Amino acid sequence: MMHEMATLIDDKGLRIDGRKVDELRPLKIEAGLIKNADGSAYIEMGKNKIMAAVYGPKEVHPKHLTLSERALLRCRYHMSAFSTDTRKNPAPSRREHEISKVLRDALLPAVLVEDYPRTAIDVYVEILQSDGGSRCAGLTAASVALADAGIGMRDLVVGCAAGKLNDQVVLDLNDTEDKEGSADLPIGLMPTLKEVTLLQLDGMLNTEEFQRAFDLAVEGCLKVYQVQRAALIKKYFGAEEVRQEVKQ
Repeated sequence: MMHEMATLIDDKGLRIDGRKVDELRPLKIEAGLIKNADGSAYIEMGKNKIMAAVYGPKEVHPKHLTLSERALLRCRYHMSAFSTDTRKNPAPSRREHEISKVLRDALLPAVLVEDYPRTAIDVYVEILQSDGGSRCAGLTAASVALADAGIGMRDLVVGCAAGKLNDQVVLDLNDTEDKEGSADLPIGLMPTLKEVTLLQLDGMLNTEEFQRAFDLAVEGCLKVYQVQRAALIKKYFGAEEVRQEVKQ
């Protein structure tokens, strides 16, 4: 383990995939790929491949869950059986239930649920291939899918994470870095309103490291936000395909 840890950042300051400490993985977002959904989005972030679909506003089933003054926002995060190196049990795990709730809570401040009383808005996030940071990438895709569905929103929500490797704070951890690093700080941000909707910490950071990681994650969110916007512009105004390898 110590040998692996020593190689996560080399003596030139480069990580195992060749990125600098403040560099995002290659990023691609497309909107509106699923014909049968009201809204959808596809994201590739590093080796993550994630599809998000939105259905609604629609009638609530079962009826007793209906909310008279706002929409019922539901979110399902699911990892496909083939999404990881070893076959995953297709039954939803405790982790998937937890992340489903986390994503719902991160999206809720942005969605104008009060405009759709007595309805349901269902968000599905399917992980086709996982490479670390899937909750942040899934949150980013879900937000684009909601916008693509024409759901009223105060702002888009962007997800990005920073973490700690070899006592250095780095941006956007991949799967190996996530497993071998000593801390991970995913955040969700409404970039125009400058409001945080998700903040979690796995591991330990001192006050200075936490502030650096938070600031770095915010910077990452702002870069991802530009690709989100471009994906929606392409869908509705016919811009070229959005494929961006973020350059620092």
